[in-house]
Order: sequence, then C-alpha cells, then structure tokens
Amino acid sequence: MAANNIKPVRCAIYTRKSTEHGLELEFNSLDAQREACEAYVKSQASQGWRVLPQPYDDPAYSGGNLDRPALKQLLADIESGLIDVIVVYKIDRLTRSLADFAKLVETFDRKSTSFVAVTQQFNTTSSMGRLTLNVLLSFAQFERELASERVRDKVAASRRKGKWTGGTVPLGYEAKNKKLIINPKEAETVHTIFKQYLALKSFGLLVQDLDRRGIVTKRRDTKVPKYRGGIPFTYGPLAHVLKNRVYLGEVHHGGKWYPAEHKPILDQKTFDQVQALLAENRVTLQTKRSIGGALLAGKLRDDRDNRMSPSFTVKNGIRYRFYVSRALQHGRKKQAGSIARISAQLIEDIVISAIRERLALDAQTPDDQLRRHVVDSVAEVIVHPKKITISLQPDNSEVIEIPWRAPIKNNPAPPPSSANLNTPDPKLLQAVVRAHAWLRDLQSNKFDTVEALAAFVKLHPKVVRLELRYAFLAPTITQAILNGDQPATVSLTRIPKTLPLAWSDQCRALGF
Repeated sequence: MAANNIKPVRCAIYTRKSTEHGLELEFNSLDAQREACEAYVKSQASQGWRVLPQPYDDPAYSGGNLDRPALKQLLADIESGLIDVIVVYKIDRLTRSLADFAKLVETFDRKSTSFVAVTQQFNTTSSMGRLTLNVLLSFAQFERELASERVRDKVAASRRKGKWTGGTVPLGYEAKNKKLIINPKEAETVHTIFKQYLALKSFGLLVQDLDRRGIVTKRRDTKVPKYRGGIPFTYGPLAHVLKNRVYLGEVHHGGKWYPAEHKPILDQKTFDQVQALLAENRVTLQTKRSIGGALLAGKLRDDRDNRMSPSFTVKNGIRYRFYVSRALQHGRKKQAGSIARISAQLIEDIVISAIRERLALDAQTPDDQLRRHVVDSVAEVIVHPKKITISLQPDNSEVIEIPWRAPIKNNPAPPPSSANLNTPDPKLLQAVVRAHAWLRDLQSNKFDTVEALAAFVKLHPKVVRLELRYAFLAPTITQAILNGDQPATVSLTRIPKTLPLAWSDQCRALGF
C-alpha cells in the first residue's frame, strides 16, 4: 500500500556530444550516455523515478554556451513544470561554463527541479553539493579553455606556414585533403567579377551585369538552407570577393596575411587596380551618405515595401536631395517600387503640409516645429504612383491618403506655345510663394543675410538665391502662374537662371 502512495518523479535524460565524429555508428556516444542514465533511473525505481519518453539529445553541440536546441526545449519544459529531475552522464554534458551553470541552477531552484550526474554523486540542494559542483565545473571549464588555446596556437602556426586550416571555402576554390584546390569554372567567375568591376566602375552596374550573365554566389553542400548559396550577388558578398586576398595565394590570421600553399587565381596588378577603385568609390559613398536633416529617414517606403534612403547629388555646385529605394541602391531595379526615386524637398513638403492640416497648426508655425511634429506624428510614408499614404503614430491605425501624380521624367519638352495649362503647376507655384516669403523675411530683417536664411531652411545658399528670382517676376507672369494659364515655356526647368530686370523684357523672353 505504501509503495502505491509514492509520488512519481519525472526524469528527463539529457545527452550531448561536442563533435560529429562517431555519430554515424549504430551505437554512438549519445546512446551510451542514455543507457547509463536509464540504468541509474531504474535503480531509483523504488523512489518513484521514471524516465520521460521525450529525448533531449544535442549531437555536435559545444558545451561552452547554452545555444542548443534540445537544451532550450529542456528548459522550456522545466518552466512548464513537466520535469522533476534532470539526469546526465557527467556534469560537463550539461555545460562547461561556470557562468552558464549558475544560470541553470537558478532556474532549477526556482522550479524545484533536481540535478543528477550518474558518474558524479552530489545533491544540488545542499551547500556541500553546490561546492562540489563548482569545483567540478571549474576543472571542466579549465579543460575547455586549455583545449581552445591549443587549437588556436595550432591554427596560428599552420596559417603562418601558409596552410589552409578550414573555414568557409571562397568562390573559386574547393577544399580537398585539407588544401585549397582551384575550381576552374568558379575561377573563371572570379576573373569575370574583377574584370567587369574595373570596366563598369560601379557596384550597381556590376550587379546588373552579373544577373544578366546568370552568375550567382558559391553553391555549398550544407544542411542549413540560408548557407547553401547559389543566389544572386548583392553588395556585401561582392565586396567580400573583391577584397579577398586569398585570390593572390595568401591566407589570413590575426589581422595579417601570409603566403599560402594554394595557387593564386589573380595577378597582383589586377587586384591592386580593384582595391584602388574600391577606395575611390568608398570615399564617394561615405560622402553621399553623410546626409543631415533627412526628415523622413527610416519612415519612407516605396509601394513594394523597400525602404527609401536619403541621398543627394551635386550639379553645378548645387546639392539636390532625394530619397532612393534600397532595391535601386543594391542594383535590383526590377525589385524597386513604381517610384524608385523622389525629390526630398517635394515629398517632405507634401508630408509637412498634411501634418500641418491634420494638427490644425498655424500658418506661421516655425519650420523647426513643423519638422518636430512630423517626426513625432508620422510612423510610415508609402509612395504610390497616384497617391501618398501617411500612417500616424502610435499604432499606424490612422492613415492619411493624399492624391498626387508622380513627376514624368525623361519626356521631351513640348514646343513653345501660348496654350494654357489650365491648372497651376504645383512645383512652380510653390517656388513663387516661397520666394516671396523669403523676400519678406529678408526685408523685415528676420534674417540678416541669405546665408542665415539658407541655414534656417536647411538649403544651400545657391539654391535660395536661385529661387529668390521668382519673387521679382513681372506681375503679369506671376498672375498667370497663380491662375495656371502661363505659356508652356514657363516652368521650373525652362525659366532662365538669369532673367532681365525689366518686366517687359521678361515677358518677351518667356513668351508672353
């Protein structure tokens, strides 16, 4: 009767092996560990111990960390209250780290779970048992660190002698008998990548060229899908290939390169030319990415959910800001949205106007306050061909839709005529209104100089000076712009940078 009143003790057996060696055997190390643990549990059957059917096996996983699938499942089951005792063959099967063991013991204590190593008798519930465990773990960790040092020293010595000691095999080579052997087909691919980069001088053009040729990353035989390769090149893998000195017949260790046993694929001259071009392009790229004041950075996307990053270009000494789709930056033009590039001033003004109206802000609200309201209120902006959607903070539940039409580029300009445009040109109208506002600010001494005004509106002084000329247009021309019935010769792109001062001369020059 007493035996029937014994509470069952649920025992989970955990096994681990550090390497794959011997796992293919019919009876391997994991089987031996489990058999020993099952025998121990059976010896405690009178105490109600019984083995849970769930296996917790980690083949080919290091004991130096807790990043192991079976161990994670074990800890999850402990948290769920499904396990009373953890049984292992030796303590180092569970962990070889004192810090990790302290975390595990804390978890065991919190869930009232015991821990047993069948070849090392102790009890974790007593202070003496904890001391024994810490001593054993100290030696286990020391053994692990000593082994790591031996391996590192051996690898360093081998690399200094030019030997291949393992790792990711680069494109162009195969690993055979612990040596790198040239793969002729892949070596030709490496030659093509270096040659085309020198010819095209651009990562974006190179990506497109490799796509047309059907050239992909190195294919690898691995169980993890994301490491199998055979996918189109992007900037990161391309940069790694173009900088890799392995192709010169060298191996790397500790920040230094050493002459290697394997044969080179490239000659020194070609490699040096590519490095010089990479350095030149890297300086340009870093300059273009040092953008300040990009209002919609991190918030703007195209209609294919590609993030649009701030960038700029300089023409005739004037900097023009814009946002460009990441897909376009990575050379994936076909993956970009309908609007892959958009003027920063245009989209920012649209969003600012929408937020001003949504929050009922005063027309005289300072520009810096408006920008702060946009940063605080806007969660995401998506650019479509015929609309712009603005999702508001905090949970994107409110969306503002703004109808618009994307500017048409690369179309030939219409011949000069006096035909009416019927509707005002929004960009030209905005430029005229802004020019008059800027002129008022200068006349009222709100800003002492054009440079001070330009700093406040975050534009280059040359841009401000160019746009100020719209404030001096003849009244006839200004009224026509406001009504939208100006000739086709009057647009932002067709108004000359230097206009006559006389209004009659302006009218003749612009076809009035």
